Amino acid sequence: MRHPVHFIPLVTTVIAFAFAVVIFNRYRAKRSGPHLLWWCAGVALYGIGTLTESLVTLLGWHEVLFRSWYISGALLGGAPLAQGTVYLLFSRRLANRLAIVLLIAVAMAATFVLLTPIDHAAVETYRLSGSVMKWSWVRLFSPFINTYAFIFLVGGAVVSAWRFRVSQATYHRVIGNVLIAVGALLPGIGGTATRMGHVEVLYVTELLGIILIWFGYRWNVRPTARRDAVPTYAALETS
Repeated sequence: MRHPVHFIPLVTTVIAFAFAVVIFNRYRAKRSGPHLLWWCAGVALYGIGTLTESLVTLLGWHEVLFRSWYISGALLGGAPLAQGTVYLLFSRRLANRLAIVLLIAVAMAATFVLLTPIDHAAVETYRLSGSVMKWSWVRLFSPFINTYAFIFLVGGAVVSAWRFRVSQATYHRVIGNVLIAVGALLPGIGGTATRMGHVEVLYVTELLGIILIWFGYRWNVRPTARRDAVPTYAALETS
């Protein structure tokens, strides 16, 4: 049975795709910055995940939609954004190596998601849940990938906020990174609720999360009063 909360991903999808366009336009204007491409991909995949949720609400459960939802959401919902932060925090060489490791892990997990048989008796017409996978061990991949996302996306934002606090000229980036950290946490909370059977919580936290991340992004790209006071690191900082 559909409830009003099941339609929330429709709004989230529109916001995520619009945000992805903003980031891509920033990349085109600067013509540099692998972190921007990773963030653009991350936000776009975020939108693809909520798009699959929207289609399930409108059309009902389908195996293709489920597998697409799990790969784009549970596996890739935050990892590309985190990888973008890695490119800001570390050397290009280390970031490239971590990107390879991440892509291999995601590819392995996604392969198993595509291959696992489905327990159709556990399917609910308008709700998504990883519990329908007969190979239940496949769900163990997502906590590891999402831990990587948590460490570098949330952790990177917290570290950046702490470092930017020292200058009044860059204090707006403290606000921006705090918003990003909170926004990044919310879908993770929703994902935990989904594992316990409450996918509706995920729909709400996804919407709030992408809004806060976008607000944080806007705070971070605001011009500073003194350019010499700006450090070279910041989560979702695009200068």
